[in-house]
Amino acid sequence: MGTIFLVIILFFGIIIFFSSFFTVKQQTVVIVERFGKFTGIRHAGLQLKLPIIDKIAGRLNLKIQQLDVIIETKTKENVFVKMKVSVQFVVIQDKAYEAFYKLQYPHDQITSYVFDVVRAEVPKLKLDDVFERKDDIAVAVKRELNEAMATYGYDIINALITDIDPDPQVKHAMNRINAADREKSAAEYEAEAQRIRIVAKAKAEAESKRLQGQGIADQRREIARGLVESVDVLNKVGINSQEASALIVVTQHYDTLQSIGSETNSNLILLPNSPQAATDMLNNMIVSFAASNKVGETMKHENKKKADATAGKQLPQLPSSEGTEEA
Repeated sequence: MGTIFLVIILFFGIIIFFSSFFTVKQQTVVIVERFGKFTGIRHAGLQLKLPIIDKIAGRLNLKIQQLDVIIETKTKENVFVKMKVSVQFVVIQDKAYEAFYKLQYPHDQITSYVFDVVRAEVPKLKLDDVFERKDDIAVAVKRELNEAMATYGYDIINALITDIDPDPQVKHAMNRINAADREKSAAEYEAEAQRIRIVAKAKAEAESKRLQGQGIADQRREIARGLVESVDVLNKVGINSQEASALIVVTQHYDTLQSIGSETNSNLILLPNSPQAATDMLNNMIVSFAASNKVGETMKHENKKKADATAGKQLPQLPSSEGTEEA
């Protein structure tokens, strides 16, 4: 009987001995209490406590933690938006006592402060400004949380606005506005491109007309030069200028008829087109040349008379010789 009692005592003694030791993981602290009273904070490694008397009250994680808070609020123009705020925080190692004993639910406390700050800042802004100034809202959240949570042993590492989700109808309207604005810009660019094409085409046509006119002028100049040379050649063989001009015209007339006849697909009809037409044309041209020469001679004669009369009026009156002798 005594041996069994000794074995039992030894067994419980071993259990109590081993229960006096405990380990603490890295980036963790353990709060130790004795009869419900705080006695100390134990850090990473193998630790010792009094069996039965001391107990582990809790453990605090010293790693950086993240809390995602989803908030629904409205903007200045009464547009409801859902915002996701990610708060990164850590327990201050030197203030583990405050973090464990002063604040029971740190996540709820942080969430309440985030709600308070966001719902105070966002209603001051329009929807577009909320997107543009989300960093300012995040800074305000971090500043407010740091002031409030430092007392409880928590340090706010960062606060991020990770999502801004307006009401679906508002989002659809914004997409329509952006699409209409882009269509407007596209139409303006297309109109400008069309204007450039029209201006370039007009310039090209103008340049083409200018070169075409220059070519026609050069052609006519060469034709005139050729006609002059032809008249000179015919004059040398005893044909006067009128007959030579008429002969050239008739020759060109028949050359034209020949060129028209050489085209197989030509539908051109030249009227009148009889053998007498060339004779009539020649006679008409001779009469026209004669009339034009007569008119030209008459105009030259009249111009000469006018020039002589004008010259006579401009000469000074000289005194007569008889008047000089009597004096």
